[in-house]
Amino acid sequence: MLKILNLSHSHCLTHTPDFSYLPNLEKLVLKDCPMLSEVSHSIGDLSEILLIDLEDCVSLRSLPRSLYKLKSLKTLILSGCLMIDKLEEDFEQMESLTTLLAHNTAIKKVPFSVVRSKSIGYISLCGYEGFSRDVFPSIILSWMSPTNNLTSRFQTSAAMSSLVSVDVPSSSSHELSSFLNQLPRLRSLLVECNSEDQLFLDAKMILDALYATNSKELVSTTSHLTTSTLIQCCNEVHVQGSKHSFKSLLIKMGMNCQVTDIVQEIILQNMNVDGSGDCFVPGDSYPNWLTFNSEGSSVTFRVPHVEGRNLKTMMCIVYTSTPDNITSDGLKNVLVKNYTKATIQLYKREALISFEDEEGQRVVSSMEPGDEVEVVVVFENSFTVKKTTVYLVYDEPDLNAIACCNDENEHSAKRFSTENMPTDDFNQNRKKKNRVE
Repeated sequence: MLKILNLSHSHCLTHTPDFSYLPNLEKLVLKDCPMLSEVSHSIGDLSEILLIDLEDCVSLRSLPRSLYKLKSLKTLILSGCLMIDKLEEDFEQMESLTTLLAHNTAIKKVPFSVVRSKSIGYISLCGYEGFSRDVFPSIILSWMSPTNNLTSRFQTSAAMSSLVSVDVPSSSSHELSSFLNQLPRLRSLLVECNSEDQLFLDAKMILDALYATNSKELVSTTSHLTTSTLIQCCNEVHVQGSKHSFKSLLIKMGMNCQVTDIVQEIILQNMNVDGSGDCFVPGDSYPNWLTFNSEGSSVTFRVPHVEGRNLKTMMCIVYTSTPDNITSDGLKNVLVKNYTKATIQLYKREALISFEDEEGQRVVSSMEPGDEVEVVVVFENSFTVKKTTVYLVYDEPDLNAIACCNDENEHSAKRFSTENMPTDDFNQNRKKKNRVE
């Protein structure tokens, strides 16, 4: 029974033999076979294999998928295989693999499945070499690349310099759990899911991790950050005889335009939180902006088609109730789920504060007419989100048209409450609008 097959330095070998006739093989050594271009798929029949050495097989372009099913394999050597440019996501099926040596190959990025492997103890790949416990954290951080210069462009606070961004490609999004413990370091996160069902699972996983992280944080970093035009604490009301206060917060995501400035001014003039926690918000002004609202911390809507207009900005107004002794606005993250495209975007508060045009454009450009979208706001655990409103703002080249629509909007401002708004309050609200306009 052959247990070791060594065909090293076979300079004329182009194909491996049929391994189905070698069921007891434990070591396969094919070092320095420069003409070898194909490994037989029958290699998957080697149920006893412990070592595969393909070092310096410079003409080998790929490995058969059956190789990844070898549950007994302990050592895989691919170093010097200059033409091999990827490892498949099936990699983690090699549940006994303890050593992977694959330096000096065409592989540019470590796949998620390698880091997810529970058996690997030593690795040499993509410039990383060492014990997995030392190397894997660096590999994970390499995925969180903000094109290597985000931290220098967005240093608005001492905490910002340590924040990074990461995109999880569709083929690997099920590996999300591999770095959920890194969420506090994430400036932003984009997950491309393979299906709506996977989106539900991944979103739940992310939200569970965020709330678990929030419960462990004794000091909120948000209370140490200055407010920008993108996040504004618009109003705060302390209710007499109550230990709670009501706060309203405006979050702006996307690109600025003239309509954005106008609707923001109208919102800030009209939005109000009274002593009972009821909220006033301006309504639709089609085709300049559209309004969607809901009780609680999330709003789901279908992006409408507005003829001749482009979506420029998404504004989010959040009304919260919190103990009087809390001084910060409490916002931690904003999560945007696109059910139609099966994508998840997560932004940390610090990212929203220092949004640049490219990031803002990414938020709104991912939403197209017909897309079903849900916006979720995540606050500190001491905050209770009562109501959330989302405005979709569209560009408008004709300012005269905007003025006409603003006059019409005076009649559409509504009270976002289960109670009817008193006439006196309504009239007073209209006077405020007239002073603005």
